[in-house]
Order: sequence, then C-alpha cells, then structure tokens
Amino acid sequence: MPRLASALPLALILSGGLVLSGGAAVAATDDGQVIDPGQQQGTGRVVLEAGHADVGATFGTGAWALQVHDDTTTPRYWRDPDDVVLRVTDAAVLTVPDDEAFAFLRLAAGTPVHVIPQTEQAGVVWVGWNTQEPTLLDSLSLGATLRIHAIEGPGDVVTYLQGGNFGAPQVLWSTHEPFPQEAWVELNTHTHANWVFSEPGVYLVDAEFAGDLVTGEELSARGTLRFAVGDATDPAAAFAATLSRGDGTGSPGGAGAGTDAGDSGGGTDAGGGTGTEDGTTGDGDAGGAAIGAWPFVAGGAVVLAVAVVAVSTASARARRRARTTGGAA
Repeated sequence: MPRLASALPLALILSGGLVLSGGAAVAATDDGQVIDPGQQQGTGRVVLEAGHADVGATFGTGAWALQVHDDTTTPRYWRDPDDVVLRVTDAAVLTVPDDEAFAFLRLAAGTPVHVIPQTEQAGVVWVGWNTQEPTLLDSLSLGATLRIHAIEGPGDVVTYLQGGNFGAPQVLWSTHEPFPQEAWVELNTHTHANWVFSEPGVYLVDAEFAGDLVTGEELSARGTLRFAVGDATDPAAAFAATLSRGDGTGSPGGAGAGTDAGDSGGGTDAGGGTGTEDGTTGDGDAGGAAIGAWPFVAGGAVVLAVAVVAVSTASARARRRARTTGGAA
C-alpha cells in the first residue's frame, strides 16, 4: 500500500504493455486481472467517484467500441462512456512538489491540484485502461493504439507514468502539447497512470482505440470520457457538456493546449467503488491523501516481476516492430 511523503514521486507502474509515441521505457507486469466473458452491458447513467474503472476497447457487442469497464460494483459492467462521469472529489487534492522532476506540470510548487493516482487511494476514483475484453482477445492482432484527440476543460491535464526506484516520470499526454497524442497498448494488458488536473471543473477527453483484427481488418472506435473535478463541480454538468468542435476531430483543449499535429503526437483490481444509476453520486469514502503529500512506493516496498522494454520513437514504428517480432519488445 502506498505511503505518504511530501515531494516524493508516485508509485510503481502497476502493469505495462505500453509503448509511448515519444520514446521511453515502460515496466511490464501481469496484475492478474481477468474479465468475465459474460459481463453485462450497463444501462442508465452512473457517477463513479471511488473504486476501479478502466477505459477499454470491446468487441463483445459485435461491434468495435470504446467503453468504460465499471469495476466499482458487483456485478461489474461495461458502459457507454456517455453514461459515465468520473468524479474526482477533493479527497484527491495534493500540492505540487518542490521537485524539478515535476517541472513538466508547469505549475509552481505548492499549487493544489486534483490527482487520480497511479495506485489506488481510498475515496478516489482509480482510472486506467485495458485490452482484456475476452472477445477482443480472440479478435485483435497484437494490440491497439490509444489515441487522445483533444482534452477540453478549464485547466490543464497531464497524464503520466512513474517508474520504480524513483524513476523519472513519463508523460503520456498533456494539454501543453499538440494533439492528437497516442500510445501503443499490447493485447491483454492493464495499465494505470497519474492524471493531474490543474483546476476544478468539467473536463472532456476525446479518446480513440484503433487496431487491426486477426483477419486484417482495421477498426477504430471513439468516445468522450467525462470528468467532474472537485466537490463543487456538478456531475450533471459533465453529462450535459459537449466537445466544442462538435464532430470530435482535430481541436485540442485545455488551458495550455497547442494545435493539431496529425496522426501521431508526441494494477490490480480494486472494488468498493460507489457508482450509482441515474446520474446520482455514490457514497464515496471521505478518506484520501492529505493535501501536500504525494503517495509513493519505495524501491523495495513492493515486489513486482518487472521487465523494462526499450521502445521506439513513434507508435507506428512500434507497431511494425511488434508485428515482426511477434509482439515482443
């Protein structure tokens, strides 16, 4: 479990299979998550403010889709992202460390931010992504590209991975850079990262999963992830919000976003969440990290079977490399 210490980096990567478009090394491990092949489609609106949820590509409905895997309840469900608001409560507030390693946030030390952590924290929604839907495992060749076309909201958003032994953060996508931004995700993997929101409010993330089937057919699915950040932000406003460009193409968002850049730009299960139907908020654990403390796992505190893989400088090149090597890095 994470310990708390001011100005120290966040936890080990919980799972891997990710290739960054900007070039990096990613730790990989098997977290043991298995998704029930008979998992139902959820209906009605829900607000998830604690517990585990993943974004994932699915093929179980007979059509390629981007959905949210709701692991906050029993039974678990796949849900349309338009029916889900991910609520980041004030239990997620931390302050930016006085550490040059976090300069990529472009925020002054001591600035309060809302953080969805890479490792589970009580009372905070825990959002990741996976390529583990059973029908997908039978249909997809090697993996998929997770592409972020735009992020819109009142502030900036940075999503990054933190390696073990206090390794340097690896930025996955950021409103400080041009969109779209993408990463290659291997088949049957499950990943969590840190999501940092600079201001409270409603944020929309225009996301896409694209991949090749074993038949050679190329498919893609796109959806909008909805975040309500801060206790004062009404989830209903997140349900009502729409991307400003309307058709979901080409426009970046966030207070510091750049311009469109073409096709390529720069854990274990945790239940106990409180998603409820019809757009109402769940109970939510009032706990969480205190302001001014960043959770971390010290070098020897958690033992994981970690394989560090070198990656190329472009997702397209990484995909070609994966095909020629049978998926091995």
